[in-house]
Amino acid sequence: MATVRDGICRVRKEGARWLTTGFDGGYRTANAAYNVSVPEGFDRTDLLTYVRERREHAGFDEPGPATLTGVDLAHARGARSGPVEVLATVGLSNPSTLPLDPAGGGGDSGGREEDAPGDDPPTGTVNLLVTTARALDDGALATLLGTAVEAKTATLLAETGFTGTTSDAVIVGADPSGEPAAFAGSATPVGAATRACVREAVRAALAARYPDRAFPRSVADADHGAVTDRRATVFEL
Repeated sequence: MATVRDGICRVRKEGARWLTTGFDGGYRTANAAYNVSVPEGFDRTDLLTYVRERREHAGFDEPGPATLTGVDLAHARGARSGPVEVLATVGLSNPSTLPLDPAGGGGDSGGREEDAPGDDPPTGTVNLLVTTARALDDGALATLLGTAVEAKTATLLAETGFTGTTSDAVIVGADPSGEPAAFAGSATPVGAATRACVREAVRAALAARYPDRAFPRSVADADHGAVTDRRATVFEL
């Protein structure tokens, strides 16, 4: 169940097993996970302490994995399908792209970052909080994370032309007391439901945050961002 209070979205699932790509990433067992909206000009670096302070001020006493976003949680949107629920926030102030025909010569000659952030951190991010009522082992939970990221990337590419932002984060969680599921790839019930939920939640959150679709149309037009235009050297095994 999701609860929003004082700029924090909490999803509670008793004894859930989580995997996150956030600033405090990795596996953990906790009763809740969080998406925390930060104010404009946010410059704290002690992020664990900051999240704890914000949680406690909002009356959320249970620790758990968290992501940070500059997007107001009024623009958060969710989607459900079968055993899966997804919550999304979408901000595109720091988009990233991966051109399939990059500029430059062969070899790993570096890369180009356009409009690199200065003293102020980017305030975008696309954050996903994915939960399933199925019990997944750590390997399947990692697969679920990949499934969610793939769906997020496909949706953003279709809707915006970007593959993501420079600070996207995803949390996935599974219920250890639920019906076991051995796999969570795109052809499985859990994976297929996740793909559909991510697509719908990201689309809805994008529309909520940018109702007139006034988001940057290129990295050059954005506040911050990155274009991965380097080439890598291909080799045969």
